[in-house]
Amino acid sequence: MHFSPVAEGLIGSKNPLYVLHDELRREGHAVLDLVRGNVNEHGIVFPPDVLNQILREAAEAARVYRPDSFGQQLAREAIAAYYDARIPAGQILITPGTSVSYWYCFKLFAEPGYEILTPRPSYPLFDYIAQLCGVRLTYYRLLEDEGWAIDLADLERQIGTKTRAIVLISPHNPTGMVADDAALDELAGIASRYELPIISDEVFSEFLSGGVTQLPRPAWTGAPLVFMLNGFSKMFALPGFKVGWAAVSGDMDLVGKAMSALELISDTFLPVNEIAQFAVPQIFSRGRAFLAGYKDWVAQCRSAALESLSGCSLAEPGGGFYITLALDHDEEAAAARLLGESHILVHPGFYYDIPPNHLVMSFIEGPANIRRAFGRIAEVCRQREV
Repeated sequence: MHFSPVAEGLIGSKNPLYVLHDELRREGHAVLDLVRGNVNEHGIVFPPDVLNQILREAAEAARVYRPDSFGQQLAREAIAAYYDARIPAGQILITPGTSVSYWYCFKLFAEPGYEILTPRPSYPLFDYIAQLCGVRLTYYRLLEDEGWAIDLADLERQIGTKTRAIVLISPHNPTGMVADDAALDELAGIASRYELPIISDEVFSEFLSGGVTQLPRPAWTGAPLVFMLNGFSKMFALPGFKVGWAAVSGDMDLVGKAMSALELISDTFLPVNEIAQFAVPQIFSRGRAFLAGYKDWVAQCRSAALESLSGCSLAEPGGGFYITLALDHDEEAAAARLLGESHILVHPGFYYDIPPNHLVMSFIEGPANIRRAFGRIAEVCRQREV
């Protein structure tokens, strides 16, 4: 039977680390997964009684099916209020999550064979979305010695005749870099010179550290066209809720053209659950106390992890759920050693296109496990493989 080249390209064998992971699981060993970063697995869930009441009310409101290609107006108004009404509801598209938002944006700007400029370190998700869209990814550097700051000169050098958009991830996954206002102003200038949109992934926007309380956003610069991507998966610990959005800002002629195309793309699928959409305003309004406690818990996890990694080489993350740790010896051997000897799963840096040698891990874990696991990671970090 014939499969498309795209499908054939998506099929591959497991890498050695995950072969070992599966062997350990089959043998009955408990593996501490410091990759997923799933807060639900650690008891961080939106209050069930509140959520149940919200969903009952939303189900009644959604009883008669009247879809809106952009998403239900009251949901978009609630999202606009999240941005202090700096982005009106008419410039917001509701999606079933950030991954689909990316797919929409890639299809909006890039024909097969054209390019999307993304940060390196990267994230495996982009490779698959790019393959499905038939577009090519190109990369700009983040500078580890400068806290993984954007190398703006390198970014500009990577722009070519086939470049169709720039992806910004801030807070960045997996380095935790948060782009500051000065960097965003320069990025906006580059986007203006080359007439390129900025796709701004802000899913970790609520989880900032280092004294930063408000995320600097390219939408508040002079960039010609910006798509702010976010959703409830990380923000309210609701990954199964499947509510995300793209908020579009910039030159109003460009915004209008983009929204017209997105309307048709979205209308083709109408993929967002109606009950979930009607729940959006109450999730925002009744989830504030939960979010405050959730953010405190994440901050405690981060502090415990960094304390346990004292003496290791790393740029402290300014946001998000992940740490990227530098090594002076082989990353694959270190990851295999942690998994084989201590049953701790972390990723070698090459999974994210990070030059050797690094380990990537999430600090989303219970406090007792953090101190044990990250203490062991620190030992491996300081010891060469023998």
